[in-house]
Amino acid sequence: MTDRKLGETIEAIWRIEAARVVAGVARLTRDLGQAEDCAQDALVAALETWPGTGLPDNPGAWLMTAARRRALDQLRHQTMAAPKHRELARELEIRHALAEAAFTERLDAALDADIDDDLLRLIFTACHPILSPDARAALTLKVVGGLTTDEIARAYLKATPTIAQRIVRAKRTLAEAQVPFEVPHGAELAPRLASVLEVIYLIFNEGYAATAGDDWMRPALCDEALRLGRVLAGLLPEEAEVQGLTALMEIQASRLPARVDADGNPILLPDQDRGRWDRLLIRRGLAALERAAALPGAFGPYALQAAIAACHARAASAEETDWSRIAALYDALAAIAPSPVVALNRAVAVGMAYGPAAGLELVDALLAEPALSHYHLLPSVRGDLLVRLDRIPEARDEFERAAALTRNARERALLLARAAGCTTPERSSGHQRGDSPDG
Repeated sequence: MTDRKLGETIEAIWRIEAARVVAGVARLTRDLGQAEDCAQDALVAALETWPGTGLPDNPGAWLMTAARRRALDQLRHQTMAAPKHRELARELEIRHALAEAAFTERLDAALDADIDDDLLRLIFTACHPILSPDARAALTLKVVGGLTTDEIARAYLKATPTIAQRIVRAKRTLAEAQVPFEVPHGAELAPRLASVLEVIYLIFNEGYAATAGDDWMRPALCDEALRLGRVLAGLLPEEAEVQGLTALMEIQASRLPARVDADGNPILLPDQDRGRWDRLLIRRGLAALERAAALPGAFGPYALQAAIAACHARAASAEETDWSRIAALYDALAAIAPSPVVALNRAVAVGMAYGPAAGLELVDALLAEPALSHYHLLPSVRGDLLVRLDRIPEARDEFERAAALTRNARERALLLARAAGCTTPERSSGHQRGDSPDG
């Protein structure tokens, strides 16, 4: 293997394993910043060692072991150094013995425990109420989702420096407060659940339609979000919104095989081969939606979005989609969880159910919305509607503007192709991310 190929392989391995390594070490150190440092030390060791020894059979386990050893060295140093400040020799001996015993017990428990849920513990730690909701989500996306600060900023429609400062402050706050690395129980659970759900869904969305880069999707992120969602649903079976989020992700993930062609180019919802949709995931999603419906209370935002996704899953073809029901569901979503993006997606549904003129009227009302001023999907949606109204030159301009705003190479190519093809009316692409009704 060439040095370049090995470097690319190590980068790919790190992208997949980094969150698990950080989470595994954080359970040992109880300090997120220290865990990240140890994980980075493990990556440096891999870059120095693997070119000479070759890739280990289990790179993830190698990285975890290296990071843990680094963490244990630091913990031993802290354990040995702490008693040096005691005044009485006897007290020093007692405290030292107790510290060593506690350290040994803690180490044994950490090494023997099942690490499968470490990422879930890490999410709940990052979502501690001591942090603001925005800080909880940004920190978890950075540490657990492996997203760059710029990708998080794009997901939140915020400036990159704002997100970077938010993450730094969040880690400092958690360290100073010595927040325990655990899944909360009892009364402590409810205040943190909403932000946990938000974070998991944002991770899923980044995998479903990557903010930036050369790939249209990052399926590993979808898989990780699905795993976390399923674990959470198992832990909290009576929480309707947990079931709703799980249902939403299962149904959305069912489309992943049909969303790109053999060359990785995007295939939008109307043109997807529905025979390639994963029927097992659809059944799982519909079952989770039924569980949510059986629980007390009205549907929340995630269950409503799952119901929207279910409309597509139940339609045998794009033409059979019940857009009137989707529009009604978006009305309900906008009432309980209003946002500019929800309003944009609602406009798409209205345009499909009641005609492009109705949709365009809603989109035009969003043109002055500051949060959407650099959001490439606003001109993309407007271009779709203008095409259906035979306003072709205007549509071309909108697609070109959308292409200039996107950071994803595949998406840019798609939008430029749509601009170049603006010669005859064509179907709406329904080209949205996140909680939109599209693919």
